[in-house]
Amino acid sequence: MHTGGRLRKKKKAGKLWVSKETNPCAFELDELFWFTSSRRGQEKGINLYIMTMVSRFPRQIVSFQAGRSIKAQSIQNIVDAAPDAENYFTDGGTVYLDVDFIGKHRRNIRDKSDTYTVEGTNADLRHYIAGLRRRSRCFFRKLETLKAVLTIFINAYNKFGQAKENYYKRHPHAGRDFSFSHLQFV
Repeated sequence: MHTGGRLRKKKKAGKLWVSKETNPCAFELDELFWFTSSRRGQEKGINLYIMTMVSRFPRQIVSFQAGRSIKAQSIQNIVDAAPDAENYFTDGGTVYLDVDFIGKHRRNIRDKSDTYTVEGTNADLRHYIAGLRRRSRCFFRKLETLKAVLTIFINAYNKFGQAKENYYKRHPHAGRDFSFSHLQFV
């Protein structure tokens, strides 16, 4: 596939489960900063970033990357591993300017109005994974462990999200009380 003057190889989508009903109209990208600067025994601390790409409908994490820094190549790996989208929405980060997107890149430097879905999903990651909470006694000692936990959680998160969509299709006036939970999809 050729775009933007560069030859782009499409990588396989890894181990993430993504619904066949995922709409490729709009994907959002954002980073989640995680730090261990206050952990005992770490003089300088270890900073980690989790970059996520989320589809708006259904709300699913279609690709992610965890590493020690945010670089254009890391983001490019996320874009290459995910299904192609028509529009990619990001915040004002300058690192996105060096990424080769298949569809249109819409960079919003004013506010978070174009990245509301990924911001909410990153909040879910912080809420449900104890090692990512801001004030937690839990933390990951190895990057590989963090990636394994993220993969397991994201697969369950995506399957739960698809189950909610299917439930709403069958019961359009239903509330938020489901007869199933996240734990059934782990």
